[in-house]
Amino acid sequence: MRSLLLSCAASLLLYGAAFGFVLDRPLSLGLPRAQLDAKLARGAAISGRKLVILAGSNGPYSHRCEVIEPILGLPCVNAGVAVGIGLDYLFTRWQPLLHPGDIVYLPLEEAQYSVAPASSRLGPDAAIMARHDWSTLASLPPQRWVAALFAFDPRAGVMSVIETALVAGSFHDPRAEANGSTNIWGDRIGHTATLAAASQSMLATVNPEHVSAEQVRTKVASQQVGDFLHWAGDHRIRVIGGLPTGFDDSPIPPETLAAIRSLFESHGAAFLDPPNHSRYPRRDFFDTADHLNESAQIAHSIMIANALRALVPAVIAAAESPPRR
Repeated sequence: MRSLLLSCAASLLLYGAAFGFVLDRPLSLGLPRAQLDAKLARGAAISGRKLVILAGSNGPYSHRCEVIEPILGLPCVNAGVAVGIGLDYLFTRWQPLLHPGDIVYLPLEEAQYSVAPASSRLGPDAAIMARHDWSTLASLPPQRWVAALFAFDPRAGVMSVIETALVAGSFHDPRAEANGSTNIWGDRIGHTATLAAASQSMLATVNPEHVSAEQVRTKVASQQVGDFLHWAGDHRIRVIGGLPTGFDDSPIPPETLAAIRSLFESHGAAFLDPPNHSRYPRRDFFDTADHLNESAQIAHSIMIANALRALVPAVIAAAESPPRR
């Protein structure tokens, strides 16, 4: 029995050392990590009041800080990366860079409201933290430590070797040509209607699944968003909730929309619901029901910027009031 326990311990140590210090996923995980780090660096470099857009990939694909910034007269960071990255991880990374008077716009995807606790803990951020970001991992609850430790499997080990070899061999990543690139604001650019043409037949058949009002109220995102809103209120950071972009022939159910609005307003945050509820024809989308193509992204951003501009004076006035007790 003693030998068996020692063997198990040695195997666990070898596993931890391999995935914590040696093996890496520079292609599949390197891209979102690099994007997140670049967005955080831009946020850290801005002195004074700023606007930060936090969401999944709906953030950079459907919103454009390059357009929003001059309309609002506020430096803007498009901080969204991907739906699978945990909201608690994003909030933890951004909190040190948010200061009194800053504005955070949260047009979260519907899928982010329905994530189960286990899935929330086992997104790509778990592997990123285990390999590259122990300081953030240490600040999260112990359940996150365990999830990060066991975020890898044999396939991850094989793919780590393959991806590392490809990068060492100067592999050309074709994703920029297929999906566009990212500008200095953190926006997705180059995802043109021409490139989107290849996805139109697929988009025509997509039947989006909508989150229920009960999921909005009870799933882990509700707690994580609520905690962030409470923290933001205590630090005089004003949060504005919003809606993700989606197909106009598949609207968010009214009871779900009401639950999303209530989540923000019940914590003292503002909520932005544009006249079209951020819904657009399928031809305006790029490759998913959350990603507008570049032309529609720009038009949507102008509309959102003007709507935010109408809210900003009241939001700033609230930010300058004494913090809650």
